[in-house]
Amino acid sequence: MTTLPPRAGRRCHNALNPLHSTVYFSPDYAKELAGLGVEDSSAAYFAGRAAAMGAVGPGVVAASFYNFNHELIARHLPAVWDAASPEAVLAARLRAADTTLRRLLGDGIVASAEMAEAARLALRAAEACTRHARPLYAAHADLPVPEEPHLAYWHAATLLREHRGDAHLVALLTAGLDPLEALVSHTATGKGMAPRWILATRGWRREDWDAAAGRLRERGLLDEAGDLTEAGSALRAELEDHTDRLDAAPYEHLGAADVERLTELGRGFLATAMAAGAFPQDLAGKG
Repeated sequence: MTTLPPRAGRRCHNALNPLHSTVYFSPDYAKELAGLGVEDSSAAYFAGRAAAMGAVGPGVVAASFYNFNHELIARHLPAVWDAASPEAVLAARLRAADTTLRRLLGDGIVASAEMAEAARLALRAAEACTRHARPLYAAHADLPVPEEPHLAYWHAATLLREHRGDAHLVALLTAGLDPLEALVSHTATGKGMAPRWILATRGWRREDWDAAAGRLRERGLLDEAGDLTEAGSALRAELEDHTDRLDAAPYEHLGAADVERLTELGRGFLATAMAAGAFPQDLAGKG
């Protein structure tokens, strides 16, 4: 039985995850990877997020990332590892995280007692994460924890993000949503990436998107206007609830009061980062 308020873990995740994710949108990350000879943005993303798993090929990335077209991944993997080893990519990613967080948050927040507190809380939550059936989390859990608090916080946010992400794939499979159906239905909630961003970065074509929308309409999950039906909204809600159940352990381990505190701290950092332009303004939405 849970001891946490409803969706407390999800709210904490939503406070921590975006600050982790902003590194992949950062010009500092692009510069670091270009310095290794990886200049294509898709190749840089695949390498940076997959490097903890070693010099993996496109099949592993397609399985663990879920919503990318395998054809796009195969254009860049395993070839990217000829330009830069996984170890070099991981070091570059951490340097980019350092530069990005300092730029978005400022040195005052980076060196603050609040940042050190957030790092301690997030790392304690991650103690209860489990490796089985969670490949991206398990790979990152084998990496050393950085010493500097802001990088330790970013590392812990990475662990918590990938732990929930791996669980979410189980929920998507249970719901019978393939990679593009998952993207289309998420965008229809108004909280997902805008279609133009998905088509530009995930390797899908407009006809693929339209076909997935058609399959969702056939299931009664999407209406003719592209909005979720009542059944579609219920399915998306159950997806998140299922993910919450599979991802409860770290937040139960931390306890209600500390989850609330970590969420408060994370929201503060995120608000500062977003005000500093951490993400493209047109990233999310249905259009």
